[in-house]
Amino acid sequence: MRSDIEIAREAELRPIGEIADTLGLTEEELFPYGRHIAKIPLSIMERLPGRPDGHMILVTAMTPTKYGEGKTTITIGLGQALAYLDKKTMIAVREPSLGPCMGLKGGAAGGGFSQVLPMEEINLHFTGDLHAVSAAHNLLAAVVDNHLHHRNEPEINPRKVLWKRVMDMNDRSLRSTLVGLEGGGINGVMREDGFEITAASEIMAVWGLATDLMDLKERMGNCLVGYDSLGRPVRAAELEVNGAMAALMKNAMAPNLVQTIEGVPALVHGGPFANIAHGCNTLAATRMARKLADYTVTEAGFAADLGAEKFFHIKCRSAGMKPSAVVLVVTRRAFLQHGIENVQKHVENLSLFGVPAVICINRFRDDRDEDLQEIVSACRDLGVPAEIADYREAGGKGGLELAERVVEACGQPSSFQPLYDLKEGLAEKVEILATKIYGADGVDFSTEARAQLKHITNLGYGELPICVAKTPASLSDDPKLSGRPSGFKLTVSGARVSAGAGFVVIYTGKIMTMPGLPKRPAAQSIDVDQAGTVSGLF
Repeated sequence: MRSDIEIAREAELRPIGEIADTLGLTEEELFPYGRHIAKIPLSIMERLPGRPDGHMILVTAMTPTKYGEGKTTITIGLGQALAYLDKKTMIAVREPSLGPCMGLKGGAAGGGFSQVLPMEEINLHFTGDLHAVSAAHNLLAAVVDNHLHHRNEPEINPRKVLWKRVMDMNDRSLRSTLVGLEGGGINGVMREDGFEITAASEIMAVWGLATDLMDLKERMGNCLVGYDSLGRPVRAAELEVNGAMAALMKNAMAPNLVQTIEGVPALVHGGPFANIAHGCNTLAATRMARKLADYTVTEAGFAADLGAEKFFHIKCRSAGMKPSAVVLVVTRRAFLQHGIENVQKHVENLSLFGVPAVICINRFRDDRDEDLQEIVSACRDLGVPAEIADYREAGGKGGLELAERVVEACGQPSSFQPLYDLKEGLAEKVEILATKIYGADGVDFSTEARAQLKHITNLGYGELPICVAKTPASLSDDPKLSGRPSGFKLTVSGARVSAGAGFVVIYTGKIMTMPGLPKRPAAQSIDVDQAGTVSGLF
């Protein structure tokens, strides 16, 4: 079996101007990054307000195995299949993070004959967007410590600083650090600090939900950096730095246009964590894609209980968007681990939002036809259309039947609705998700969590949507409970407000925001030769 990078290298890429032309864009409206990548300024939206929004199709999944079930490959492959059906289609996916790329998971540009290209550039630095996020985040961190050093106003308690530093790499040794050591105060105030991966930065989440540059600047100004000695929150705008942060993010706000192996236009833009944030590409890119195409295929991280729920409650609600259909990815290995009852629960959850669902059985190379047909039959017995797709090995032609079912689903009336009203209390919102989405009997809040929820409400953030951080390995908060768990309570250990992004993070356990590298990192297999040809990416 040929590797992803070998397949990608043999593909014939079209000049990015030709891809833009299929969307009705001129070369003058592009900011090229070489021959095959370009940024599209948000200003093009000013000439598109009268154009109707195209259908939005979300790709999500059943509860996954530790290997992942191929949502990105299905997203790209489905976009290619829709193009074969003569549908004007765009794909909108997240940007890869260097941390996972060099660590355990590898790249995030799809797989086989369903990739976005150029694969090497997308996985390695791309247009520098994630570096801009790191720079903006770390500028604020540096200003906070400088503020402490000079004892500027407003006062910030060194023991109550919230804003850590970030880098786009897995480095467990930096999870907890001390800053301001030695120098008798010359090096700043000594305090505890730490690093998170860039994908976990609140700036990443803010960028993912900002409508334009001014909205981005305002949201970054709302970010909480710490508290004073009386417990009053201090925001980035009070340090007069959000303007400079926005300047660093100016180019990053423009979505990145690339193409799939089969020449379908794709926007690759943004990439927040799918547990402490909403885990999908930028709102700006999705809105742009819907104006430029009749069908936009996008994805959300993890399974439907996390990714789809946050996509609906956070991204769709903040932008007033309504999805036309949802594709639930099922694989044989996940089916063997979790069973049909897990698929059934996810289907029931999606129906609660009023969005038509289609099941995609993602074929892997060693899957037997008879095994997949049994899964198809079991899924169809749930009353949902189900088709097998082999987009990795066959490209868009590997799942035309799935694309047809998706088009049919988009033609059905959508009665999309959120499951909770924003005026509900924070604890009540958690109860609704726990009982309706996870299947819990209720919620156990720790004493600390109740105090934090009360504090967040008193600060005026009680009417924000919630973003539950829990294990993706189970519908419950216990990763060892497979299938469709019952008879359990969700345990909430804490809460934190992401004021800039506009949601409250609910913790159901310890969430790692700075991953570590495995015993043999993927980086040890990546190389480059004299001609600049990269090998080992996957």
